[in-house]
Amino acid sequence: MGAVQKSLRLSQATVREIERVSKERGEDFSTTAKELLEEALKMTRCPGIVFAPGISGRRARVAGTGIEVWEVVAQYRHLDHDEEQLREAFHFLTPGQIKAAMGYYALYSAEIDELIARNEAWTEDALRERHPALNHRQ
Repeated sequence: MGAVQKSLRLSQATVREIERVSKERGEDFSTTAKELLEEALKMTRCPGIVFAPGISGRRARVAGTGIEVWEVVAQYRHLDHDEEQLREAFHFLTPGQIKAAMGYYALYSAEIDELIARNEAWTEDALRERHPALNHRQ
């Protein structure tokens, strides 16, 4: 999908904060502002979901936890779509938190499917190939 250029007015405080975040991330102002705006829209559409930085970028998480949405969805698939077993597997999440994760997946399934595929690709051989220093035994 192509980008559309729009103009908008931001307060000086907002501009300073975006500049601070973009500097931390090593990104330009426009990239950071675009990503923050997209995250804000997703959180508005999916109450109970937040975005937090991780090793490989910012990802959708269940608010109040460190659990990423893809983890809930991957477990749901592993359990053959059994909602009761999912609630047991994530017994520490409220029904509302599980619903938020599954609702996010309903709206942004391509994003979550990509994360699941990427994580499933991490086999022991792939890990050794990507990080040869781990092969060394003492």
